[in-house]
Amino acid sequence: MEQTWLTVDELAAVLKVSPKSIRRAYRKGEIPVDRFCRFVRFDLERVKEALKAKGNRPFFVLPKKTVGQRSATGGASRRRAQRTSPRLGKTGASIAGTPRRKK
Repeated sequence: MEQTWLTVDELAAVLKVSPKSIRRAYRKGEIPVDRFCRFVRFDLERVKEALKAKGNRPFFVLPKKTVGQRSATGGASRRRAQRTSPRLGKTGASIAGTPRRKK
């Protein structure tokens, strides 16, 4: 039997999940991984066996949202608090306006 070594991106494409989910799963020890120097590779047959042994519960479960929870959509985030005091020290614009010293 010939082993097929897959990268994170290739395994993610085969399993139809994101590469982030694959990395999370092998760090938690949910899927087997082989390391070659600093590279990680996956044997597709061993990964399928591990997922089958784990049962029907997939390793890429999405977090459930609670009813009534409001979250930002479209990449928007909450506004940051405005600064209460002026900046201390010089910034690039204020430094550029000062004359240079002669040596």
